[in-house]
Amino acid sequence: MTTAGADGAPLRVVVVDDQALVRAGFALILRSAGLDVVAEAEDGLAAVAAVERHRPDVVLMDIRMPGLDGIEATRRLSRSTPQTRVVVLTTFDLDEHVYAAVRAGASGFLLKDVHPDVLVHSVRTAARGEAMVAPAVARRLLERFAAEDQQAPRPEVWQPLTDREREVAALVARGLSNHDIAARLFLSEATVKTYVSRLLTKLSLRDRVQVAALAYETGLVRPGRP
Repeated sequence: MTTAGADGAPLRVVVVDDQALVRAGFALILRSAGLDVVAEAEDGLAAVAAVERHRPDVVLMDIRMPGLDGIEATRRLSRSTPQTRVVVLTTFDLDEHVYAAVRAGASGFLLKDVHPDVLVHSVRTAARGEAMVAPAVARRLLERFAAEDQQAPRPEVWQPLTDREREVAALVARGLSNHDIAARLFLSEATVKTYVSRLLTKLSLRDRVQVAALAYETGLVRPGRP
């Protein structure tokens, strides 16, 4: 599987964590897989500076750090360097801060005890702009915190989409991959990918995680309902 970016160069990554051993461990895993760890940072301010200097493809961002935390750092990066994807790191699989990070612009999240292969795969996936909501714990987080934060349904948000695009958006929010959506709707994966690209453009969203968050927040998808 390729580790290269769009220009053929190795994917560039910044690793952010307030624990030096954790940063070193993640950096070692990524470098061993052929990715280019261009910088490490110990807090949010250092992370923002490193990203603005190196313009990486992906940032692995710890949430809980002294000073500027990962949520605010993610929010700043989503404004200053929107082309850089942020994947947040957390110790707990039901961390209320994770959903806040997704709303701040993160493209996904990982538990810190993630398997090395999953870590590398997740970085590559985020770099392609195809961040997934598929892991059950991610879907559980979105459902739980979106339900708590949910206001009145806002169907007008989805009016720019066709019926088919709304259907695809709902399945994305449920955590289905393009392959699974294609099988469910009897479409080709290429067609599903086109639908996803169109709905992202129409809604001015960056990736599948933001589609999922919006779907739960506005009532397109209800937690626990098919």
